[in-house]
Amino acid sequence: MLQRPLFTAEHDLFREQVRRFFDREVTPHHARWEAEGIVPRSVWRGAGAAGLLCPAIPEAYGGGGGSRLHSAVLIEEVARAGASGIGFGLHSDIVAPYILAYGSEEQKRRWLPPMARGEVIGAIAMTEPGAGSDLQAVRTTALRDGDDYLVNGQKTFITNGQNADLVIVVAKTDPSVGAKGTSLVLVETDRAGFKRGRNLEKIGMKAQDTSELFFDGVRVPAANILGGEGKGFVLLMQELAWERMQIAIGAAAGAEAALQWTLDYTKERKAFGQRIIDFQHNRFRLAEWKTQVQVMRVFVDRLMDELLHGQLDAATAAMAKYWTTDLHCRLLDDCLQMFGGFGYMWEYPIARAYADARVSRIYGGTNEIMKEIVGRTL
Repeated sequence: MLQRPLFTAEHDLFREQVRRFFDREVTPHHARWEAEGIVPRSVWRGAGAAGLLCPAIPEAYGGGGGSRLHSAVLIEEVARAGASGIGFGLHSDIVAPYILAYGSEEQKRRWLPPMARGEVIGAIAMTEPGAGSDLQAVRTTALRDGDDYLVNGQKTFITNGQNADLVIVVAKTDPSVGAKGTSLVLVETDRAGFKRGRNLEKIGMKAQDTSELFFDGVRVPAANILGGEGKGFVLLMQELAWERMQIAIGAAAGAEAALQWTLDYTKERKAFGQRIIDFQHNRFRLAEWKTQVQVMRVFVDRLMDELLHGQLDAATAAMAKYWTTDLHCRLLDDCLQMFGGFGYMWEYPIARAYADARVSRIYGGTNEIMKEIVGRTL
């Protein structure tokens, strides 16, 4: 593969640190977590102690003081390890950045340090049973009541839902004005009226606690509004390019890992007296995939460079999200086929990756929505 000039020796050292943590604390236990449907909170605290949470948050707020390249390293290593139960990315690179960018000084000092230590686990609640990619259609409300807001509604498909201590809730503070009445509300999960629903059973990502959340008259102080009342929809739109790039980064790294697993397997496995890779059809398909994965890697790294310089627009991020996830899923289908019957067995990482990857074409905005975003620029 080509060199990646974006990353320095510092990033390489961080990658080694992440890889050692995963090899020791995550990979040996992940199968058990899949059966249990959740990652223990002790792993979060261990990751915090190792400096793996909130790597791009300033040191003044307890973070690693790095850049989004450090976040990219972590996302890539999660994909390489097939550790789909780890919800560090959403916690560190969606929830924490919202608080950093739009929170008051009190909110930042209250929440970011314990998030970096793994003592507080974050989630963001956007999706509802009747509102997915169309965030303007959310029905959850946070209505003013004196010095407080009363939060009422239901959310679903919430990553870190069972573990979360703090949830950024997308709610209508003024339902009469549509998107302009949308706000982001910080809700602590120990407040009266908050209830966790079931830990949802999924096709893949089985160790990830993805949940329903219910809000029944949850009273939160006005100081829990993030970024100002009625600003929620605007703030959500400003962060979507980075959120979609995170998905693209994971897809690229996941494709690289799957290709390597398949190369290793086809060089060892024999059929009809020769290695699987020695059949011309297989060798040509793998050559094609190696080329496409290299092209994807260069594309994603180029967009990361634009992101770091504040030049990545929403449409290009949408291109990256839909194209990389589509390609990743096609690659996994081809690679699983080369494993034969073993590829269908859950004990093989290619099978788990096949199941885990499918949702990437749905979350973060469906790939059809991504094409609509790109189509508006034509």
